[in-house]
Amino acid sequence: MSNSAAAAVLTTADLPEAIRAVRALLDIADVGQGEVDFEAVITSPDVLAQVRHVLPDLEWWASAGKDHGSSEAGDDPADCLPIHVFDWGRPLHLAEPFIVALGSDAGAVRWDLDAWPAVPEAGLEAISQKYAYLTLTVNSRDLYQDDPSQDHTVHVHAQDRDGDQIARVHWLAGRVGGRFTGRVESAHL
Repeated sequence: MSNSAAAAVLTTADLPEAIRAVRALLDIADVGQGEVDFEAVITSPDVLAQVRHVLPDLEWWASAGKDHGSSEAGDDPADCLPIHVFDWGRPLHLAEPFIVALGSDAGAVRWDLDAWPAVPEAGLEAISQKYAYLTLTVNSRDLYQDDPSQDHTVHVHAQDRDGDQIARVHWLAGRVGGRFTGRVESAHL
């Protein structure tokens, strides 16, 4: 397992604004073979029903631990709330329905991109799939739902071969009306 550096570039209480920012960044990225990963802490039966509508074969485990219930064991998640969702490698088109389904529960969607393209006018080389990700945290300021909030944060992962990401992060933030806040988290990939 490797890590990536996720830089916060936009935090807003307006979920549609955060989604617009994500769409704008996806328009910049190479997403030909892209996929999405989902993480969440689901606390209510209503949110669970909505999320299961999007992901019927949801991968999850009870917040109290796997021995208290999990998808692996074939348990009913409704009997095990709250649960942690950790579902990887899904098609891109499921991202927005999952985000909407979360309601007021905390979660994150990470887009695994093919690349951030070169931007010659900004002096930026292309960044390969290994370092090209985008994450939206919903109702949480951090990647792992440890800091619940009523706002949403867009994070870009854009490290180049030399380990530098600052120039690209500033450039990407500028494309969505955000700014690099200086907040960077280590993201497990």
